[in-house]
Amino acid sequence: MRKTLALLSLSLGIAVVNPFWSSVAQVPNLPPPLPLPTTPKLRPLPPLTNPKVEVPPLKLTDIGSDCTPRHLCLGWDEQIFSQRGKLGDRKALLASIDNSLRYLAKDEAIAVYQNYPIQGITLDRVRRSLLRFRQLVVYSKSTAQLQSAVRREFVFYKSMGNDGKGTVKFTAYYEPIYTASRVRTAIYKYPLYRLPPDFSQWAKPHPKRIDLEGQDGLLGDKSQLRGLELFWMRDRLDAYMVHIQGSAQIRLANGKATSVGYAGGTDYPWTSIGKELAKDGKLPLEGLTMPRLISFFRQQPQELSNYLPRWERFVFFKETSGTPATGSIHVPVTAERSIATDKSLMPPGALALIHNSFPYPNGSGGLESRTVSRFVLDQDTGSAIKGPGRVDYFMGTGKLAGDRAGITGGNGSLYYLLLKK
Repeated sequence: MRKTLALLSLSLGIAVVNPFWSSVAQVPNLPPPLPLPTTPKLRPLPPLTNPKVEVPPLKLTDIGSDCTPRHLCLGWDEQIFSQRGKLGDRKALLASIDNSLRYLAKDEAIAVYQNYPIQGITLDRVRRSLLRFRQLVVYSKSTAQLQSAVRREFVFYKSMGNDGKGTVKFTAYYEPIYTASRVRTAIYKYPLYRLPPDFSQWAKPHPKRIDLEGQDGLLGDKSQLRGLELFWMRDRLDAYMVHIQGSAQIRLANGKATSVGYAGGTDYPWTSIGKELAKDGKLPLEGLTMPRLISFFRQQPQELSNYLPRWERFVFFKETSGTPATGSIHVPVTAERSIATDKSLMPPGALALIHNSFPYPNGSGGLESRTVSRFVLDQDTGSAIKGPGRVDYFMGTGKLAGDRAGITGGNGSLYYLLLKK
């Protein structure tokens, strides 16, 4: 979302998953690859003066063919297909693929891939891989059929993680829904600000959060941002959470609806407020999730003024009139089909496969963890997502998405899928 990407789950104790692949099955009735249009001729760009990475973040990996039972194996994505009366999200996955294909046709994608440092990963190959995978998703009749076809036609580039062994830490993010007002009132008094028109000329170091909104978030007319107020929130923590997520759906006090998206931000790194609380002994770091963090501030609102300014970065917004949340490659992100990674390392817009535990609703109204494989598109990034060992998973919009994102964590695996040459 061009967003700040909070570390929504601060409890990351789930064991590392060891994915394998099932035996290759016969796959009838899948169409052969269609003739594909060639990628436009690339305009030459000057070479990079400094390599982006010293050690490749991705490694071509033999995933094997001896995994049983198949439903526990890498690539078993049962969420795509309708089953047992529950609708699948095939249409959402296809829409996400199409969003990446639109990005890959742009000049910005051509420029990025000319300098991409991993041998064998090219714009043309990424694009052809997406087109073929789209065909397989359309024509496959079952999870097993798609799994086997992908294993037969694609190779897997595994993220080496931050430990060089493939361990990837997962968090999740979502798009919240909040109530706000276009005018300041006694209730709605915490502003979201537009990007200053002269922001590109601001001297560095930039003003810190406390300089722009004050210790209590109510600097108001004394702030250098006076007159740039976009919306007013009724709760300071709500406004802060919009800064964290980088976008939000807005329900106006007059009953109408709109949305805000990321427009820019000051040049400061991510600071985990949860870790700050743990450092001060206010909350234990173990088991510290976003719901527990929010509960702490609801019970002790006086602590907001002490801890929120510790994240010095400040985010600016633009009204987006209800449009979907957008990733850093300027296409919409799709619930449970988009991920955010470090775009200085990972191939933007590419097809990926993640293997990790995520929370899902159970029959009793709660959430339970399930280890799953999910085909996803790499469409976003964030200031907290650095290195080859970090993935942020987009959960969607609204309360349930927020509840799930808030307790997502653990170590899993990340692969990029490309057609065999």
